[in-house]
Amino acid sequence: MKLHELQPAPGSRLTRKRVGRGIGSGLGKTAGKGHKGQKARSGGVKGPYFEGGQTPLQRRLPKRGFTNIFRREMVAVNVDALNKFEDDTEVTPALLKEKGLIKKIGDGVKILGRGELEKKLVVKVNGFSKSAVTKIEAAGGKAEVI
Repeated sequence: MKLHELQPAPGSRLTRKRVGRGIGSGLGKTAGKGHKGQKARSGGVKGPYFEGGQTPLQRRLPKRGFTNIFRREMVAVNVDALNKFEDDTEVTPALLKEKGLIKKIGDGVKILGRGELEKKLVVKVNGFSKSAVTKIEAAGGKAEVI
């Protein structure tokens, strides 16, 4: 086989239908759209939610609730995850991200109280639960809100 003999596999290449190019093309005159009617016109296909003039479902159903545009997206980290750090480490949101405990800092980081803490740490994040503060201080560390 030579380079000039290469061809795509039969049926693998589709050619575009050239509509409205005369009767010899097989798709002349009405261009495969039949005679008249809504679907024969340009832009004559209704959207996916159109129900033939009946009030569409998304307009019949009641709206519920609202979206709070001021919501803060806090990332939660439990106390037991902080055992990954050495004693006397200053734990910040940037350090948590660097160590892979959180994926993104978001609007802030909050420490929750699940598990036990065996290390003495200085934790500086955006929020704490009451149980997390007691566990950090019981281990000899400090909990500071930034």
